[in-house]
Amino acid sequence: MRPATHRLLQPLIVLAVFAADRATKVWAFARLEGQDPIPVLPFFRLNFVGNTGAAWGMLQHRNPVLIGVTIVLLAALFYLRRRWPARNLWAQYGMTLVAGGAVGNLYDRLAFGFVVDFLDFLVWPVFNVADSCITVGALCMAWGLREREAPQKQSPGR
Repeated sequence: MRPATHRLLQPLIVLAVFAADRATKVWAFARLEGQDPIPVLPFFRLNFVGNTGAAWGMLQHRNPVLIGVTIVLLAALFYLRRRWPARNLWAQYGMTLVAGGAVGNLYDRLAFGFVVDFLDFLVWPVFNVADSCITVGALCMAWGLREREAPQKQSPGR
C-alpha cells in the first residue's frame, strides 16, 4: 500500500475503534449495570464499573482535568502524525489506535462523567475496548519510534 492509502485508512480505523468501543459499552450499560459481576472464566469476569479516574484509580473525580489531558493528547498526536515518516507504519497505526481509544473514553467522560469499564481479569484494574486500543497503540508507537532514522552509510573513500 502507498503511504497516501495508509493516511486515508487511519481515520476509518479511528472510527472503527470508536464504534466498537461504543457498542461494547452500550451492551455493558444494558446488561451489566447494577448487576453482580458475571464470572466467565476462573480468571475473568464481566463487571460494570463507572471509572471517574484514570488508570489504576489515579485522579479519581478529576473528570475536567482528564478531559483536558485527553484533548491535549489528541491534538499532540494529530500534530505528530504529520511529522512522523509516513512509512513508519508502527508509529502511524499505533497513533491511530491510541486516538480511537482516547476518543472513545473522551465520549464517556463528556456524556456520563465517567468511563465505562467492564473487562475484569481480577489481577488488573477493570478496563474496556478503548483502554485496550490505547495500550496496544502505545506499544506499537514505542516500537515504531524505538530507533531514529538510521544515518545514510557513506561509501568507502569519501
